[in-house]
Amino acid sequence: MMDKQNAIEVKDMSKSFKIQHDTAKGLKEKLLFWNRGTVEYHEVLKHISLNIKKGETVALIGTNGSGKSTLLKLMTKIYYPTSGTLETNGKLTSLLELGAGFHTEFTGRENIYFNASIFGLTRADIDKRIDEIIEFSELGDFINSPVRTYSSGMFMRLAFSVAINVDADILLIDEILAVGDQHFQDKCYAKLEELKKEGKTIVIVTHSLDVVKEMCTRAIWIYNGELKMDGEPSLVVDAYLKQIAEDHKNKSKKVSKDIELKADLFIDEPDQYEVVDSTQDSLLLRGWCVTNDDESVLKVSLDGKEVEEIERHPRGDVYAVYYEMYDGMLNADILGWKKNVMMSNLEKGIHKVVVSCWCEDGRCLASKEQTFTIE
Repeated sequence: MMDKQNAIEVKDMSKSFKIQHDTAKGLKEKLLFWNRGTVEYHEVLKHISLNIKKGETVALIGTNGSGKSTLLKLMTKIYYPTSGTLETNGKLTSLLELGAGFHTEFTGRENIYFNASIFGLTRADIDKRIDEIIEFSELGDFINSPVRTYSSGMFMRLAFSVAINVDADILLIDEILAVGDQHFQDKCYAKLEELKKEGKTIVIVTHSLDVVKEMCTRAIWIYNGELKMDGEPSLVVDAYLKQIAEDHKNKSKKVSKDIELKADLFIDEPDQYEVVDSTQDSLLLRGWCVTNDDESVLKVSLDGKEVEEIERHPRGDVYAVYYEMYDGMLNADILGWKKNVMMSNLEKGIHKVVVSCWCEDGRCLASKEQTFTIE
């Protein structure tokens, strides 16, 4: 019997996927010997056991391919365990893959009725809430357009607005919030805080470690398909980052010295052509840089003068995107950079920020510049 205090119970659960290797050399062989070929099983999750109590806000963290999204899909019953058990207690709603559960030819309004009915709401229930759903989504007149015309951010707005209005006891969220603009992300997290206070159970997969530490009451770290650590968010995040750094060092040692060095970088703030208010106390310069060169040097200049004492910090979101592209050779602790510049040192007018990444032999691996105006 499931403990009434728990929203989710997982007992010694494993999940494997079958991989079929086709040995046919042509269409004829495919048709004649369709059932031949080798089969192997890839174990994604290994003997996971955990309980999530009602009212907890839990983050699932881990690198790409660790199994955290698979665990979330098992909770939604999209997948079923290969062995072990997983039980849920209460009405459940989920925000997983972008556009899942939406009919692309229907309008946003029609999809509200379609999607909310899947979660068990009657038409009368939806009629009472539809204005609130549309208002929260901020889609305006686009609510009457087919969702195939929507951007990824608009999809997310609609999906989130429906999900928070179906009176679910358990809300499961994958990395979908990452596609929204900052304003709507902040609005979503504020709403999640409200749901926390109402005693809802929230399980979220995210690469934003700030969200994990600030919003969640507990963090679960999945590493190579196993439950590596479960506990207080800041402690779990610190251990996770240390492991990433250790894995990075070990992988770097195995790589040949003649590997092609490369880098990517970006300036988050100030935006290109942004107009900055001169009355504010300081100007934040902020961005990120990824490179496979451990000896590289990051340089930031403002109006041709090098900016000193740049602060480097972890960026889990950037690491998640570039980890595979750089074969895991990224130092997760220093992907982000930032510096506050006193506004009193800057005059009104046009200014230019240049960020560059340099390797030891003096080559520039990547460079980015943006202009902004102080008024």
